[in-house]
Amino acid sequence: MKPHTLSVLVENKAGVLSRVTGLFSRRGFNIESLAVGPCEIPGMSRITIMVIADDNKIEQIMKQLNKLIDVIKVSDLTDNERVERELALIKVTAEQGSSRAEIMQVATIFRASIVDVSPKSLILQVIGDSDKIDALETLLRQYGVKEFVRTGTIGILRGSKTVAPGK
Repeated sequence: MKPHTLSVLVENKAGVLSRVTGLFSRRGFNIESLAVGPCEIPGMSRITIMVIADDNKIEQIMKQLNKLIDVIKVSDLTDNERVERELALIKVTAEQGSSRAEIMQVATIFRASIVDVSPKSLILQVIGDSDKIDALETLLRQYGVKEFVRTGTIGILRGSKTVAPGK
C-alpha cells in the first residue's frame, strides 16, 4: 500500500464530483487529499485525488472511474516524474515582541509569506510538498496555531508529457 496521485479530467457539470468521490466511499477507500478546479480545456475540470492503496486496487478504481459518464480521462501520476504542491494558511498567535520575530524567522526559512498581521496573530501562507507543510506546522505549534487550513495536493507531469485526452 502506497500513496497514489490520480489526475481525473472531467466535464465541469453539477454532480460530477459527488459521483467520483462516491465511487471511492462505496469501495471503502479514504481519500487522503482532494483538489478540484478548472483546467486548460474550456468546460472541463481536473480532480486530483490522493489515495493510499495497492497497485491492483488503484487499477480497479481507475477502470471504474473511466466508466463514469462525465469522466474523460484518468491518469495515475504516481510512477511518473511530476511536480506536486499544496498550499496552507496558518494563523499563529504572535504577540508583539520576540515570539513574533521568531515566527518571522521560521517563515523565512520555509519560504512562507506573511499575508496578514494583527496585534495578536500572523497568518502565514506556505506552498510546497506535504512534508514541508507538515514540518512548518509542527514548528509553529509551540507558538500556538489558532487555525490551520490546507488545500489538497495538486500535481502535474514534468517535461512534455500531459494527462490531456488523447495524449
